Amino acid sequence: MVLRRIVDVGHIIQNAVIFDVKNWSGDTMNSESSLLQAVERLFSLLEERKIHYVLVGGIALLRYVDGRNTQDIDLIMAPSALRELPEISISSQDNYFAHGEFEGLQIDLLLTENPLFNEVQQKYVRFADFLNRKMPLASVEGLLLLKLYALPSLYRQGNFVNVGIYENDIAVLMHAYKPDILKLLGVLSHYLSDNDLEELKGIVGEIKQRIKRFEESN
Repeated sequence: MVLRRIVDVGHIIQNAVIFDVKNWSGDTMNSESSLLQAVERLFSLLEERKIHYVLVGGIALLRYVDGRNTQDIDLIMAPSALRELPEISISSQDNYFAHGEFEGLQIDLLLTENPLFNEVQQKYVRFADFLNRKMPLASVEGLLLLKLYALPSLYRQGNFVNVGIYENDIAVLMHAYKPDILKLLGVLSHYLSDNDLEELKGIVGEIKQRIKRFEESN
């Protein structure tokens, strides 16, 4: 699989924060350099302490498609790795997720206690150049597995904004890379209930129709 281009993680985070109107205050606008330095320090810590992680979320997506932005760094890692990173201040944690902060950076963690997250970390990873180092990030298939897996729960939560974001991410990846969606649904069949899987098949069918309409109009 060909990765599209080198993306500067620090500037992605910087731009997402700075161009969000909610953050337009003197403190935020004056923190550009410290934000970039924090990104560098975070990934240096992960490397120095030999933490097994995978970059996912909006930053990873930008390796494959244009137009996605994020204010967070999303990582898959083992819960035990958090003990090696006391610099990350954890504000909430359950069996499968944790949320924390590192020098002003928001960190969302997908924990490998979740069997699917563990499988993505083990089997659906590519390496790319970030911050002058080779960094592990989820492959197209890995990102699709994570986003498809999350959709039924987002629907139940009534989270319309995130449903729209996730469905658009899925559509863009499907259109650009033509992955074997049936194979991915087969993987997800081990991790979702029958009802959630059937709902997901319907959503994927609708996305395929959107892609078909787009392709026929061009």
